[in-house]
Amino acid sequence: MGGFWDNRRTVVAGGCGFVGSHLVERLLALGARVTLADCRRDALDGPLAPVAGDVTCLVGDLREASFAAEAVASAEVVFNLAAVVGGLHYNSTHPGSLFTDNVTVGLGLLEAARKAGVERYCVVSSACVYPRFPAVPTGEDQGFVEDPEVTNLGYGWAKRVLELQARFYADQYGMKIAVARPYNIYGPRDDFEWETSHVIPALIRKVVEGAGEIEVWGDGTQTRSFLYVTDAVEGLCLLAENRPTAEPVNLGTDEEVSIAELTRRIVRIAGSEAELRFNTDRPRGQPRRKGDFTRAREWIGHAPAVRLDEGLRRTIEWYRRERDRPS
Repeated sequence: MGGFWDNRRTVVAGGCGFVGSHLVERLLALGARVTLADCRRDALDGPLAPVAGDVTCLVGDLREASFAAEAVASAEVVFNLAAVVGGLHYNSTHPGSLFTDNVTVGLGLLEAARKAGVERYCVVSSACVYPRFPAVPTGEDQGFVEDPEVTNLGYGWAKRVLELQARFYADQYGMKIAVARPYNIYGPRDDFEWETSHVIPALIRKVVEGAGEIEVWGDGTQTRSFLYVTDAVEGLCLLAENRPTAEPVNLGTDEEVSIAELTRRIVRIAGSEAELRFNTDRPRGQPRRKGDFTRAREWIGHAPAVRLDEGLRRTIEWYRRERDRPS
């Protein structure tokens, strides 16, 4: 894969974020010339500080057409990871702003890329496009069945809209566009804030900070399959290189686990003795989420390498180091 990326001018929108920062590192390792387009003026502080001299950083608001045009002006490949998203509570209580912010950024960035003649583009969609009760394992053909799961309604519809734009731009303008639907990405640098974190960082923070009792939303029987962040960015690179056909591709693992079992694993790996308490008054989200990853295996050779227990161990160790780091 490295040959394709050698000296290729690549823009990562949202490059200082959780997944974006890992993608930047992977692209640099593959030989790409990387530009970050982000809203944060401290984008090259923190985890990207070691590679600050190897990348270009553009700071601005990607909702503004002028900045979107500046960001992609000389790009050969663009990855759109600029997204507003949170965990179950945040997503369910902010459907309007999540829809508007994500659609506005995504529509404008792809239009800017079209005008600039960008060679390839990657839309990073989400498994949140799927309905509450899809066929399981869930194939890509389920992506526009009914509404997205209600707790992800605004975010899921935003991602659907951006997938439609990708398809229409590929049809009308002949653009080479990849569409990725990752499943539940986790790992170091994830969002550990209480209001916006997803399930794994939220549980890790509770356990590491010494909670004696861990509240689990719902009855714990709801299931997920989780994708470690380095496996996710490998899939994005493979997809952009090998399948820019505007056809959605699920990225994930076949390792399905209930939320109750996930919590027990985090407690065990962290060396905690915390007890679980199930709160059935809280929303539980989609009852079951497990994708069909046949396309990813057969079309782009994606083979995730990090098993869940190992990924949890790495993430717990990272969070402990960050928590204990002198300010």
